[in-house]
Formats: sequence, C-alpha cells, structure tokens
Amino acid sequence: MNWDWEKLKGQQQKMGGTPPQMDEFIEKFKKFKLPGKLPGGPLIILIIIAILFGSSTFYTIGVDEVGVVQRFGKFTRTSQPGLNFKLPAGIEKVTKVKVKRVYKEEFGFRSSRTTERRRFASEGEGVNVSLMLTGDLNVGIVPWIVQYRIKDPYKYLFKVRNVRRLLIDMSEASMRLVVGDRSINEVISKRDEIAVETKSVLQKELDHAETGIHIVTIEMKKTNVPGPVQSSFNEVNQAIQEKEKMIYQAKEDYNREIPQARGEAERTIKAAEGYALDRVNRSEGDAARFVAMYKEYVNAKDVTKRRLYLEMLQDVFPKLGQKYILDSDQQNILPFLNLGKQSGVIK
Repeated sequence: MNWDWEKLKGQQQKMGGTPPQMDEFIEKFKKFKLPGKLPGGPLIILIIIAILFGSSTFYTIGVDEVGVVQRFGKFTRTSQPGLNFKLPAGIEKVTKVKVKRVYKEEFGFRSSRTTERRRFASEGEGVNVSLMLTGDLNVGIVPWIVQYRIKDPYKYLFKVRNVRRLLIDMSEASMRLVVGDRSINEVISKRDEIAVETKSVLQKELDHAETGIHIVTIEMKKTNVPGPVQSSFNEVNQAIQEKEKMIYQAKEDYNREIPQARGEAERTIKAAEGYALDRVNRSEGDAARFVAMYKEYVNAKDVTKRRLYLEMLQDVFPKLGQKYILDSDQQNILPFLNLGKQSGVIK
C-alpha cells in the first residue's frame, strides 16, 4: 500500500496546516497488509519498536572516550571504549567525554588558529588580560597557554557548573599570584620557573574544587613591558647592565689585587720570621762560642789570651794597607811592602 500524499496534503490544509497526528499514522499501519494472511500493521510496529529499542540501548564508545551513564538524571556508572548496553532512552542517558584529548586555553594573545579557544579581557582588547602587576610595582605583559585534559569525567560533569569558566578564572588568578611575587626582570627572564610554579598552584586549586581536570602544561609566551614604556625600560635595563658590568670589573680587580697583596704580605712576614730566626740562631751560636771560649780561658788564661790576640791581628792587618815596622829606638825603618799581600797567618 502506497501513501496517498495528495490526500494527506488535503487533510493538512483542512486542519489548518498542521501535520497528521500519531493516531492517524497508527491507523494507517493497522490497515496496511503484506501479501499473504499475516496482518502487516502489528509487524511494522514491532519492527519500528525493535529499531528504536536497539538504537537507544546499544552505543559505541571511542578509544579516546569514556561514557558517563545517567539513570533518570542520576549518575550510575562509566562505560569503557567499545560496544556497550544501556536501558532505553528516557531511562538512561549516555554522555561521551574525551579523556585523552588535550584541550587548550589561550590568554592574552590571538592564535593563528581561529578554531582554538581564546581568553581576552573584553572583545577587541586581547592584551589587557596579560597586563599584570609585578612584585616591584611594574606592569608587564604576560601571555600564556594552559593545556589540560579531563582525568575524572564524573567530577568534570557533575561537581562544578561551567567548569571551563572556573578553569579560566583560576588560571588568571594563579598566574597573577605567581607574577605578583617576582620582579619585572624575573618575569621576563625566568618564564620557565613561573610556568612550573603556576602549574602547581593551578592544579592544587582545581583539585580542591573537584573539577576533574589535569593540567598537562603551562606554556609562557614572550613577556615584555607595555609599548609606551618600552624605551624607558630599555634605558633602565642598559643602566642596570652598565652597573653590573662595573661591579663585575671591580670584583675582578679585587680578586686580582687582594690575593697579590696577601701573597706579598705573607712573603714579607715569612722573610721577617726567617730573619728573626737567623739572628736568634746567630746570637745563640755567638753566645755558645763565647761561653766555650770563656771556659777555655779559665782553664788556660795565657794561651787563650795570646790566641785571641793573634786572631785579632790576623783579621785587622789585611785591612791596614802599607805596613812599616820601627825598631824600639826609632833608628831604622823596615818597610814590609808585601805584608798586605800575604794571606797566610803571621807567625
């Protein structure tokens, strides 16, 4: 039996343009008969019910997903990848959550990919979100990216209303907290440290809020100062670099001169100590020699006295130059011209 579409259109016009009601369709199915003796209406109804039942009870979960099953709106279980079974529509509902996909939120800049989610302060003012006050009361432009995935679908769906909004707000709050504890130079030069610390703070807050989100990474983009103060900031940085250069040179001179002076002082001290030791040893030696000589003098006064006299003459005579010997009556002069050239002992 074919549908009489002209008749249906006429009925629709008579009813004011409304489509046929369900009762009319059921009546049509009851009157429909297949070739043979079996009635066709109940069979078609059974086939439609079977199709609806099968399509609403069997479902497939992808390899990167999990299914969250609700029965009359209440969470009952999660289903793993593959073919799964649930109660018909109206009793149980399945929500598929991609747990292996990495999502991304951008803050303070416009990505080249228009399909990616972005976060700006207001429409047309994408840079204001990245304007942050640093610990030394300077203003810096700090753009960043938050990459995350869903680790707990139950918490992600049921614990927080508008979890993405919470993630955005907590990301901004965490970044401002970390940047507010650092100077502008640290914000510019230590982006990796800021990213790691911000990730730790943000993950702690998201876990406390039971969002079911795991932060994969936080990527810091190029940080800088606002354009109007860029030239002044560069001049300040140049002055700081000159200052650090002079300090480095002064430390270099200090490290060169001070050890040299200390070495010279140590050498002088050691020389003085050596000289003092030498003088003390000589004095002790002279004293010991004098004591020994005195003992000999006590034992043999005449011999020791004559020996001392001769030793003194041996030491003095070479220094006198030309020598002349006079007899006791001063009648004759005996020049000893070669006396000063002799090196032997006078006998």
